Amino acid sequence: MSDPRLTPLAAALPATVPFVGPEAIERQRHLTFTARLGANENGFGPSPRAVAAMERAAREVWMYGDPEMHDLRAALAARHGCDPAHVMPGEGIDGLLGLLVRLTVEPGSPVVTSRGSYPTFAFHVAGFGGRLLTAPYRDDRPDLDALAALARESGACLVYLANPDNPSGAWHAAKTVQRLLDDLPRETLLVLDEAYAEFAPEGTLPDCDPADPRLIRLRSFSKAHGLAGLRVGYALGPAGLIAAFDRVRNHFGLGRLAQAGALAALEDDAWVTQTVERVAAARDRIARLAHAEGLVPLPSATNFVTIDCGRDGPFARAVLEGLLRRGIFVRMPGAAPLDRCIRVSAGPDEALAAFAAALPAALAEAREGAGC
Repeated sequence: MSDPRLTPLAAALPATVPFVGPEAIERQRHLTFTARLGANENGFGPSPRAVAAMERAAREVWMYGDPEMHDLRAALAARHGCDPAHVMPGEGIDGLLGLLVRLTVEPGSPVVTSRGSYPTFAFHVAGFGGRLLTAPYRDDRPDLDALAALARESGACLVYLANPDNPSGAWHAAKTVQRLLDDLPRETLLVLDEAYAEFAPEGTLPDCDPADPRLIRLRSFSKAHGLAGLRVGYALGPAGLIAAFDRVRNHFGLGRLAQAGALAALEDDAWVTQTVERVAAARDRIARLAHAEGLVPLPSATNFVTIDCGRDGPFARAVLEGLLRRGIFVRMPGAAPLDRCIRVSAGPDEALAAFAAALPAALAEAREGAGC
């Protein structure tokens, strides 16, 4: 039963969240996961320099973090060759998406995304009463022509694109993303989620002017930098829009530990390079494991591999359930056609060894249940 004090909009929202965490699954099922490969965390961990910076900052946690995030903002601006007025750090991409939707979406406003794409964006749009319009995937990646057409038909205020994509792992070339930007109505803002930017092949990330009023880009410290537990991300965009975040954000949202850890991680390029190499090797291993079982790994420019289980959503769900019962935490896309797949994070050797040991039995069980 809903609390009678909720607004009509809040009362009408589903009582669900975009993700069920592995801790919740462990509590529900009375088990302990031996391999945590479902949340696309960086199992190789953060830079030792970031850990040392956080240890030093821990002695100062009695103080609030700098509400202007001055040092981190300046370092990010220097990294991207722009003025700090074009940069807004925040509580992960998820938190920044919530602020952006709050700033730009009114009840009934049309908003466009891909059906089955990263669900937190849709969660925030629903939470502020936006009207979500979705285009199906084509060839297992977002259909940019369909996104542009929907935006033109509806007069959408926002179009969301994750590039590289989650949950497919696919990517579009920079020139294709630029063409999408040029095809959108002038009043439409392209929200470009680049959480997996560090893993993308050359030629994926468009070289866009941060002052371009048509575009806001989002980056994360959760993936290549290994700081998912800190919740640090940032937006790059036109100064007027970036300044508007100050009107609605939690000004003490990034604490001293988060700011110190992110700043030190940003300065350790060698660690990121090493991590990207280790992730690539892990992706190759996951692909080999999939092929050995007659499954098809989709191409990936991320720190995970989406594996086509070869049938339909119920079959992939059965494989997923078999892995969960065996202590392997993975996830699967929630919408067709990608719901025929499971998604496995590129983790350390011991986690992938546990996955490799559990996969054949999980598949055999699913096939037996499907009568084949």
